Amino acid sequence: MRTPLLAGNWKMFKNVKESVELVNGLKTALADVKNREILVCPSFTALTSVFDVIKNSNIKLGAQNLFWESKGAFTGEVSPGMIAEVGCSYVLIGHSERRQFFGETDATVNKKIFAVFALGLKPIVCVGETLQERESDKTLEVLKRQLTNGLAGLSAEQAKMIVVAYEPVWAIGTGKTATTQQAQDAHAFIRKVYEEMYGKDAAALTRILYGGSVKPDNIAELMKQPDVDGGLVGGASLDVNSFTKIVKY
Repeated sequence: MRTPLLAGNWKMFKNVKESVELVNGLKTALADVKNREILVCPSFTALTSVFDVIKNSNIKLGAQNLFWESKGAFTGEVSPGMIAEVGCSYVLIGHSERRQFFGETDATVNKKIFAVFALGLKPIVCVGETLQERESDKTLEVLKRQLTNGLAGLSAEQAKMIVVAYEPVWAIGTGKTATTQQAQDAHAFIRKVYEEMYGKDAAALTRILYGGSVKPDNIAELMKQPDVDGGLVGGASLDVNSFTKIVKY
């Protein structure tokens, strides 16, 4: 049985004060939630302050990115050890915005995965196609390439700990959402490719999140799909009421 994971990606929103206010509200609103994991991913500057609020709660902390080296002359980057030190248990890797604006590739995604595992953290690896790729019927080709190259070389144990987030790029921040059938089809394909790579046990244990304009009014239907194991939530995670409704779907 895969435990549902509802993750809020705050992106470059909320300063430290606003982040603390938001997570204080979530801590109260979600205190009674059981049988699912709750995750918030604030900006780097707010990680320590947010962790101080949630460290004894049912909410976990994640970072939005990291660099794969443990230290060095890499101006502006943040190491895995720095992420672990402030209380993170998860790290987002390869988000479409990182790929689009900052040159992330399947190769750098792969390096980051191993850096995350080396510190005992869990990676949430993002994959997904652009609108042009979907309209050109290349969705499955893109997903297979991103999975095959980005998630290559894992040990049997690591393969069971990965979280994959399917985010159709055309549905992120656009208000468009993949239909439940489109989401299920993509998730089922991801699980099939993962089974080919790492076997039935790993595929059965791996959680696959949907991440494209998740809202309170579509999460319940998405979660009914057999291969949808949670949500990677953007804008709707920035409000206590909307994220609470999503978590309590």
